Amino acid sequence: MAALAQEQFVASRRSAETVEAGEGLTPFRIEVSDDALGDLESRLMRARWPVESPGAGWARGVPTAYLRALSDYWLKQYDWRVHEARFNRYPQYTTRIDGQTIHFLRVPSPEPSARPLMLIHGWPGSFVEFTDVIGPLSNPRAHGGDPNDAFELVIPSIPGHGFSMPLSQPGWTHRRIAGAFVELMRLLGCDRYGVQGGDAGAAIAPWLGRLDSPHVAGVHTNALVQIPSLFQMMLAPLLSTSAEKARLELFKHYFKEMMGYAQIQGTRPKTLSVGLNDSPIGQLAWILEKFKEWTDPSATLPTDAVSCDKILTNVSLYWFTGTAGSSANLYYETLHDPEQKKRPPRSPVPTGVLVSTEDVTIRRWAARENEIVHWTELEYGGHFAALEAPDAFVADVRKFFRGVSF
Repeated sequence: MAALAQEQFVASRRSAETVEAGEGLTPFRIEVSDDALGDLESRLMRARWPVESPGAGWARGVPTAYLRALSDYWLKQYDWRVHEARFNRYPQYTTRIDGQTIHFLRVPSPEPSARPLMLIHGWPGSFVEFTDVIGPLSNPRAHGGDPNDAFELVIPSIPGHGFSMPLSQPGWTHRRIAGAFVELMRLLGCDRYGVQGGDAGAAIAPWLGRLDSPHVAGVHTNALVQIPSLFQMMLAPLLSTSAEKARLELFKHYFKEMMGYAQIQGTRPKTLSVGLNDSPIGQLAWILEKFKEWTDPSATLPTDAVSCDKILTNVSLYWFTGTAGSSANLYYETLHDPEQKKRPPRSPVPTGVLVSTEDVTIRRWAARENEIVHWTELEYGGHFAALEAPDAFVADVRKFFRGVSF
């Protein structure tokens, strides 16, 4: 099925190659073939379900009954074409940078004073993460906001994710991706711009500040993860606030109980991709578990924190593009990158951090590598801030960038 869809996407790009959109840019539309949709339907209908193993709840993984219910919704009620059409309302392009296809949305603003802002997703996310914030950020006047807060948005797909595929070669680390995104903003003529990123995007965004500080006005992050050193862990009892201590305990919990997926993706992404690329139910389960573990803890089910349709649109994107393995490859690159063992140079760019209840960021540690001038702590929300708390996300992005110089 994924192969059918990938052929369709290649055909779509080639048909647009005769249309010039600027220096090195090719217009792009999402056009999943009817055959690819039919193949997905057939696979969902023929799913071979496991016998539920002992143990209730989510401690051993996704409960089969819940997964079957969501799969049934995917088969009988979810409509990919609705969401495909929604994203095709925004101008999209591909370009080649450093030998790699880069796909991105470029959302204009009706406000002449709009400032360029790049939004960078993470894993297991995609540009779908920004569904509810595109309108308020690009056209605040139409959403009850101040037109002076308007942004012209550039939303790339990380290499190996979505339509930034196939991966051209090994070595696509956070730093190299940042370098490609710097070049993308140069191609788009953005002399001064802001960057926002969450999860992997929160690792990539600061690198744009380090590599292109004369042009990056500011960096805003959410789901920023600072891996503490052994020395920092030993000093943990001296942390001054209860919130910091709680975040460190949460980090220890994640590291002990939830990092199995990261070890698999960081060591054997190709092996993993064989199963996920052949089974939409497998792909759904792999991503759904992360939405359970990382969303607001007050949500009983992942679909209580993020709607069924948004989760399934994101999963469908991974399925149709066949990017289970290539997206996991970023974990491999990170685990095997010698530079990851070194502290990166401190970013000189003003940095803002949005912290939700599921984040493990500790300011004093983050400040060693970033010029933090803005820090917001929410009492709700989880890892996927733009999806779970879009209003708070938009408000914090606006507030931070009001204080930086474009």
